[in-house]
Amino acid sequence: MSFKRVWKKSLIGVLAVSILAACSDSSAKSTVNGNDLSVDEIITKAKEEGTVNSVGMPDTWANWVETWEELGTEYNLKHSDTDMSSAEELAKFEAEKEDATADIGDVGIAFGPIAKDKDLTLAYKTSYWDDIPDWAKDDEGHWIVGYTGTMSFLTDTNNVKNPPKSWDDIKNGDFNVSIGDALTANQAQFAILAAAMAYGGDEKNLQPGIDFFAELAKQGRLQGDATVANLEKGEIDVAIMWDFNSLGYRNQIDESRFEVVIPAEGSVISGYATVINKYAKNPHAAMLAREYILSDAGQENLAKGYARPIRENVELSAEVEALLLPAEMYANAKPVGDQKAWEETTKQIPQMYQEQVLIHVK
Repeated sequence: MSFKRVWKKSLIGVLAVSILAACSDSSAKSTVNGNDLSVDEIITKAKEEGTVNSVGMPDTWANWVETWEELGTEYNLKHSDTDMSSAEELAKFEAEKEDATADIGDVGIAFGPIAKDKDLTLAYKTSYWDDIPDWAKDDEGHWIVGYTGTMSFLTDTNNVKNPPKSWDDIKNGDFNVSIGDALTANQAQFAILAAAMAYGGDEKNLQPGIDFFAELAKQGRLQGDATVANLEKGEIDVAIMWDFNSLGYRNQIDESRFEVVIPAEGSVISGYATVINKYAKNPHAAMLAREYILSDAGQENLAKGYARPIRENVELSAEVEALLLPAEMYANAKPVGDQKAWEETTKQIPQMYQEQVLIHVK
């Protein structure tokens, strides 16, 4: 999933300030697998490693590119990424083990506990631990949310003259709809949850959401993946995706052509969490990356990619604030109420979607 970086901040003159804010108090202690380690010690070891390899954290998703650039400029860390879904990331960690080629990944929040249960993660709390809401972090630091997203509608107004503003508008429309691959992609699975919530379901009862998309499939209205290329060619009428992706795609293609809204009846807010590979070849570089992601500079970088920072005490510049949707659109959006139930329900989605939705896709 890709979109153009929209707010290119010059590193000249401002990078030094950003870096000073980046890692909080460098003498502060953080916890690594139960042991205290200062940020200074992590930085020293990360520089010795010299490389950080990520999965699911491409330059074009949530403006990761600036974070990787700044880590490279300040700490001489080389970076590479392989883009993949949350499920694929964990499968990679598990398959490679001691032959690990990935140090850190970014996964949907439901996959954080799964990674921990599979014993695939290294716990690192960071010096920003107290600034992270309890719902957005594992008690031991095996996963920590860096930013949030809310399910939104991205509509191509060249194809749809009256863009949907509610789930009912979609149900009663005649345009095609895309949510992507619900068998593996966290974003698509949350689209199902959001639809379920709009029609009386919740994280324990996804059936209303499954029924919603099954009906679209029966009507021949359920389309494939909403890539930038497909959207640009006009093949997708309405895409249901995280707000930061909708806004980013709109910016990359044509801001005047696409409309982005949070559905009126309600939507779901969730987060993406970093997981550090237990078998990482560059564990301290991965820790430093997490440290930076949660810093003031790292949080603003994510906001430049339209993702809402997890740290509520981060003050965004007026220019960056203006990139986001109006706060009033989120009045009826809410986070998952029972995270444990959602973790279990997530495991059921592939079979439910395959048997009840995809069976109707022509």
